[in-house]
Amino acid sequence: MSGSELWGWLGPLIVALFGAFLRFYRLGTPKAVVFDETWYAKDAFSTIKYGVERAFVDNANDLLVAGNTDIFKHCDKVDECAGYVVHPPLGKWMIGVGELIFGMNPFGWRFATALVGAISIFVLARLARRMTRSTVLGCLAGFLLSLDALHFVLSRTALLDNFLMFWVLAGFACLVVDRDKVREALSEWRESAASLDVGPRLGWRPWRLAAGLCLGAGLATKWTAILFIAAFAVMVLLWDAGARRAVGLRRPYRETLRLDVPLAAAWTALVPAIVYVSSFAGWFASDKGYGRKWEQATSSGPVFFVFDSLRSWLSYQLQVLSFHTGLEETHPYQSEPWSWPLLLRPVAFFYESPKTCGADRCSWAVLGTGTPVIWFGGLAAMIGMITWYVATRDWRAGAVLLAYAAGWLPWFYYAIADNRTMYLFYALPMLPFMILAIVLACGLILGPAVPGRRRLIGSIAVGAFALFALANFWWLYPVISGEVIPYQDWYDRMLFKNGWI
Repeated sequence: MSGSELWGWLGPLIVALFGAFLRFYRLGTPKAVVFDETWYAKDAFSTIKYGVERAFVDNANDLLVAGNTDIFKHCDKVDECAGYVVHPPLGKWMIGVGELIFGMNPFGWRFATALVGAISIFVLARLARRMTRSTVLGCLAGFLLSLDALHFVLSRTALLDNFLMFWVLAGFACLVVDRDKVREALSEWRESAASLDVGPRLGWRPWRLAAGLCLGAGLATKWTAILFIAAFAVMVLLWDAGARRAVGLRRPYRETLRLDVPLAAAWTALVPAIVYVSSFAGWFASDKGYGRKWEQATSSGPVFFVFDSLRSWLSYQLQVLSFHTGLEETHPYQSEPWSWPLLLRPVAFFYESPKTCGADRCSWAVLGTGTPVIWFGGLAAMIGMITWYVATRDWRAGAVLLAYAAGWLPWFYYAIADNRTMYLFYALPMLPFMILAIVLACGLILGPAVPGRRRLIGSIAVGAFALFALANFWWLYPVISGEVIPYQDWYDRMLFKNGWI
């Protein structure tokens, strides 16, 4: 392994360890059930214990903080204690693994999301390095993700969104590797090709299969992964056609439809569907799940048992769909998708006013907001990517724009057509692609890797941006990590007083 290849792995690993330290340090603070942990921490515990989600008593949060895990209702009938949940179970299984290892406490139920957050930093750094062919830019991408406040908060809170972000990012990274492998294979085929009328089959493509598994895991965490699955399915077919055209094949689009679409459909549609259904294995195997109707199914014989189980499961999915399309309850921290890139309305995950900071008034807070330097810089970079793509048709700009749009634009439909309740942290899956846009823009600012005035000025500009991001994160740290500080210090960190408070 050459020195460049070695640092291509060591650099992202060092950055990921830095991000991991930030996320695991004081992970159990605050010692409380924070925001929607009230659902997912307890559902995860139930999933590990029973295989499905169960209903819990009204004072379950107080019992957990006190160290008492006897939180589930005791019912005479199975159906009375079944928990009605509206998200698939994989993310809760992942949270539950941390609870199984470290106990039913804040560190235990936050462990898995912190670990996934750290790994996502490494994945993004390696992905950015592959897309830019620069270890420095790859490490910059990981560094920026490690310093983003929204990623930081959701890596320290037992919610599902960090898992969704990770699986979408991992699936995209696998597709980029597949793109490189296919182009290498076609280039080798071109050297010995006798005719350019008919192209080759491209094999089983294990990286695309891996992408399908990752995206399926995202779908088994939250339904919104389907937006990325659809967008990426179109993207990879365009990549295939572009690769065939690049080696001179005369009918690249027809060849893609004939040779690539069948397997692409299997890997990007069928595999995610299988992963999704498989994630409900606990529900199928248990008699305690919501809508399971176990008694009715088992009384009809083995054939009808399978049929009734699937019918009950499909009925359950339709109920969940009805819930999501009809979710219109107002919430003090809800926000419209147009405001997300501007960070106008973060979510207060936790806030109390203790008396332990040496001031007349104290604040103890966890604010779910992004790092403004990164998000505002990202917005400028996304505009730059539009210009770059229009001018050059660079595949990297197109891919980043498509992924960002898949995570953002559909929410406008839900806001207009369904008046759905939404929050800033729904934008988390967009974040890695926003950072990729920043890194690609930084590559353009740096210019060619040759000494000179252009390179010097570009390096100063990029370095200054990274330092500003670090300083901005440091400034926000007390109000995103649950430090007890004087009220005035907390108030001074509220960037937009009307939206952040």
